Amino acid sequence: MLKKYAFFKSLFFSLLLLIVANSCGICQSTMLQNIYGRSYTNLNGRWNYIIDPYEVGFYDYRHIPYDISVSGKGGFYDDRKLKDKGELIEYNFDLSPNMKIPGDWNSQAEKLSLYEGTVWLRQKFNAAPQKDKKYFLYFGAVNYEAHVYLNGKKLGVHKGGFTPFQFEVTGKLNFGENFVVVKADNTRHADEIPTVNTDWWNYGGITRDVLLAEVPATFIEDYQIQLAKNNLKLIEGFVQLSGTQKSQSITISIPEAGIKQTVTTDTAGRAAINIPVKKMSYWTPENPKLYHVEIIGATDKISDKIGFRTIETKGQDILLNGKSIFLRGISMHDENPLIPGRLRGQGDMRMLLQWAKELNCNYVRLAHYPHSEEMVRLADEMGLLVWAEVPVYWTISWENAATYNNAEKQLSDLIIRDKNRSSVIVWSVGNETPLSDPRFVFMSKLVAKARSLDDTRLVAAALEVHSNGNTMIVNDPLGEKLDLVSFNEYVGWYWSNTKDMLNYKFDIKFNKPVVVTEFGADALGGFHSDDETRWSEEYQELLYKNQFTMLSAIEGLRGMTPWILVDFRSPRRVHPYYQDFWNRKGLISETGKKKKAFYTLSSFYDQIKLKY
Repeated sequence: MLKKYAFFKSLFFSLLLLIVANSCGICQSTMLQNIYGRSYTNLNGRWNYIIDPYEVGFYDYRHIPYDISVSGKGGFYDDRKLKDKGELIEYNFDLSPNMKIPGDWNSQAEKLSLYEGTVWLRQKFNAAPQKDKKYFLYFGAVNYEAHVYLNGKKLGVHKGGFTPFQFEVTGKLNFGENFVVVKADNTRHADEIPTVNTDWWNYGGITRDVLLAEVPATFIEDYQIQLAKNNLKLIEGFVQLSGTQKSQSITISIPEAGIKQTVTTDTAGRAAINIPVKKMSYWTPENPKLYHVEIIGATDKISDKIGFRTIETKGQDILLNGKSIFLRGISMHDENPLIPGRLRGQGDMRMLLQWAKELNCNYVRLAHYPHSEEMVRLADEMGLLVWAEVPVYWTISWENAATYNNAEKQLSDLIIRDKNRSSVIVWSVGNETPLSDPRFVFMSKLVAKARSLDDTRLVAAALEVHSNGNTMIVNDPLGEKLDLVSFNEYVGWYWSNTKDMLNYKFDIKFNKPVVVTEFGADALGGFHSDDETRWSEEYQELLYKNQFTMLSAIEGLRGMTPWILVDFRSPRRVHPYYQDFWNRKGLISETGKKKKAFYTLSSFYDQIKLKY
């Protein structure tokens, strides 16, 4: 039995060394605002990895976690003498294959294409920590559950595949060589966010940047600098310091706008900002003006590029900087159709956003989860308004308190990260969640949370519609709490066909702006037939034309984000010829070829521009 135990232990010798110290459980410091504005070491590159479907590196042969407390019963700590027997020889990170980080594992190794489970990843790096500095290990995203270890000590755990997280590592870095190990597990669970059933590929791994950030001992931890709610003449916000010297004078400077104000932080390190605006060029899709903003204190300084605009609703209108606007949008996934896997850098992101611009879009729905900070910053720069969403998707465990806390944390992290981005105008709390009393309570709490964190933007959700004959009914009680009547409908595809869809109409309960968050049809790029043949580009094109006629009859229609910009991979889409694990509702194929409906939508938006 002892030898059998030694076998399992030896398989992951270095992993076990990672967890000989006490584990801190789930522990994460408050997020640094504007991570890319800090001094940092980039830990991206080639990481060694080990596939561990039985989690041998995490549990002993009795399925007891190795990183239990030292006083626990069983496990690694009771049998450390094995280390001295020379039997721990069957595991070696240095001889393991490597993959590019950031990057999902599914697209980098054929045997990982459909893999769901644990993969261990390791990176070595050099550091020269200074005594008067603080250090944070930052991850842009790891899907889904991440256990992080640094130099043999566990830093903590994070859940959520699309939100950033960090751990303070001050005093834990070696001078010289260091190593970080991540246990990434993309297994789906019924009580997680999202749940087991989705319509996108479950890409696993470290999919966004890994950075080691360096800040002063007392540093600017967070800030918000935006126009006050519905007020073009006042900048409001705050600055938050962290460290021992919390009471300081802080200067906020926007040189190009002639703005310079000094505030004093209190004993908690916080100061409110209220700056009158005399003259400013407001951010719009046509003129995405970004100002250079500096925040300077006695011990730290940081700069950012920030646009200033207001967004509000009035009756059935959406007002950007006080003027009515029509949201000419498209939905997008965080996936490159041309190169398998998640978006891997700014080039991929620019390509997708440029395609949206070619569609005459002024707006994108970043579905169904938080996209990267770089994507949102590019939207700032390129002049595209943004709907930002969390993966509260379909059938969540509505009555599970831990599930709600997870959803709230992901929503909070999204809002905290992107609250200074002028492009973001909508916080979405979910997509196509079925009606029930527990769901109403769950979603209502998320709406209230979003408003408590940011009252300057709109709060919405992609609601479901219900049919009564040829009438599509929008009466979800959650609509009372939202700023937009936003819903998905698939008349002409899942309901009816292109021949009969013009007989449909909408019965909308709420007197609010209507934004149709999804409609569309699958079309295999390059497959041509008559416009009544499903899967053809002609069928998709006619469906779009008929959708425009049908939706234009809605009095309060103020925007749309058809589904979707490009074809994307999905395990749900199994038709062997037309799909082959692709959702074909894209206006651009997986080869980058624009389908006929792309030009139809572009033309429609060109006409809309003449009205708004």
